[in-house]
Amino acid sequence: MSTLHIVVCIKVVPKPEEIAVDQETMLLIRDGVRSEINPPDMNAIEMALKLKDQYGGRISILSMGPLFFADYLRAPLAMGADHIYLMSDRQFGGADTLATTYTLAAGIRKLGNVDLIFCGEESSDGATGQVPAGLAEWLGINQLTQMDEVVIDPKKKLARGRREIKGGHLTLETPFPVVISAKTACNEPRFMDYTIKPWAFEEGRITIWRREDLEVEDDHIGLSGSPTRVSGLKQAPGRSRQRKFLKGNPAEIANQLGKILQATS
Repeated sequence: MSTLHIVVCIKVVPKPEEIAVDQETMLLIRDGVRSEINPPDMNAIEMALKLKDQYGGRISILSMGPLFFADYLRAPLAMGADHIYLMSDRQFGGADTLATTYTLAAGIRKLGNVDLIFCGEESSDGATGQVPAGLAEWLGINQLTQMDEVVIDPKKKLARGRREIKGGHLTLETPFPVVISAKTACNEPRFMDYTIKPWAFEEGRITIWRREDLEVEDDHIGLSGSPTRVSGLKQAPGRSRQRKFLKGNPAEIANQLGKILQATS
């Protein structure tokens, strides 16, 4: 039986309270903004680590973005992953979900011999939920989406996942290779193991792939490969709340409150 190879696709996103958009380019502003690993991707990492704990094998972390992502990506290594592959090139910048999944799929093909591909169900900055399904389409393989639990049979090369639905749950099964998206907050990601953290921050734990390292077409990557554009942004209208202080004895206050409720019903 071949060694189990798991890929986890993760994204480094701005912290929610610091998300800002350049009004000219309509792209996210990254400079000077605190970032974190996309929270649903942390759930995907934990799913993968549990399978590694049970069956062994190796976990490759795959991401796309600027070079400063590298330090954030070391956290999964300190949790138990094996190596990081960061696709970083100016030509990849500005990609929408179509160009992003095309490029990620090229990275997965370059890795080769992949059994399971994990993703978070969506990103906190875009929240489209399109990446897992897009990856499966580009790779021509099956998908298990919005899973809250996954079990596998490495000998039979089968993956079985559970998805919550109204009134119960749905169980789906498919052969390897398969793309699996983890439901947000479906588990509790483990802490970094500080005994292996020094190893995680050593040189050689991260492989950087540029445009020329991947078999991709220029009109499919970055802005040129992105058919969707953000045309504008608007502030969502807020809801104002009215606050009143009622005065009087309990009976008078109850009477006033009753009239207010009757008027608004």
